Amino acid sequence: MASSTERIDALRNQNRRLKEAYQRQRLRKRLFVIVLVPIVLALIGSAISFGSADISFFDVYRVIFTRVFAGDSAEPVTRAHIIVWRLRLPRVMMGVIAGIALGSSGAVMQVVLRNPLADPYMLGISSAAAFGASLAIVLGIGVFGGTYLVIGNAFVFSLVSSGLILALSARRNASPEVMLLTGLALLFFFQAITTIIQYFGESDAVRAAVFWAVGDLGRVDWTMVAICAAVVVVGASLLIWKSGDLNVMSTGDASAKSLGINVGGTRVFTMIVCTVMVATIVSFTGTIGFVGLVAPHLVRMMIGADNRILVPASGLVGALLLVLADTVARTIVSPVILPVGAVTAFLGVPLFVYLIMRRKGGFA
Repeated sequence: MASSTERIDALRNQNRRLKEAYQRQRLRKRLFVIVLVPIVLALIGSAISFGSADISFFDVYRVIFTRVFAGDSAEPVTRAHIIVWRLRLPRVMMGVIAGIALGSSGAVMQVVLRNPLADPYMLGISSAAAFGASLAIVLGIGVFGGTYLVIGNAFVFSLVSSGLILALSARRNASPEVMLLTGLALLFFFQAITTIIQYFGESDAVRAAVFWAVGDLGRVDWTMVAICAAVVVVGASLLIWKSGDLNVMSTGDASAKSLGINVGGTRVFTMIVCTVMVATIVSFTGTIGFVGLVAPHLVRMMIGADNRILVPASGLVGALLLVLADTVARTIVSPVILPVGAVTAFLGVPLFVYLIMRRKGGFA
């Protein structure tokens, strides 16, 4: 009898220890996300303060808080006000928003497609946007006219690319292999047809198209920032809402279906959300690579693969990476400003090689 009681007590103690360990792990993951928020806010101020015209960290936040809480007439239009509010803050905020969209979308795509190399670029979304932009810049052909000729083309063709992926994969019940292979095929197709368009274009137009394709945050204004912010807030919220289902799907389609998850519907829904977010960002900024690929891997190394934490954390890490890359792009050869897409690729390659070397199986 005593032996049976001891075994029961031992099992209870083991369960309690496991529960306590789980709670500590869960708290650590939540603290990781909470800590990222002030880091992003501090990086915003630091990024704005750096540039060809140095502005103190205090002056940056003084201008921001005065403008936000006191209105337009509270502060005279000074040199610091023009540089911070009109020039650098929209650029940095777009970097934050774009980083959140690319990072969270990359994390979701890697889970949904069960491939650690999946990201918006690999699925042809960015190359389709570059084709649409080249069509508008080089040939003057566009879905919309006027100011939004290039932006509209990039957005529409990004959606067309994703629509083709979803339509073709639907014939095979939206399996991740079919979706990934279709995306790769569209990637090479749009790259080829973009090259042909640029081959016959005039030098100035081709140069403008190439510059657009490598990504730049300097073309944005507050209207564009507001549009992207609204889309990304809604999209990221939907992805976080579906993160519990993504956790179940990561165990395999058969297991997820047995637990009542609509695997095909969830895969299509999350891909649509990711597509709309990325298409919106890319249409305003151009192609920015490696952020959606590297950020989720960094987060997995630190806190594991719980998508309820992974998705928002990947977005915040993506924001950190993109704002940091843009700061380097603006300052490394100042006053010349490099395209941020080239800098993210330059910084992302050695970082991604390091992650590959650290990888022991599954996701990094």
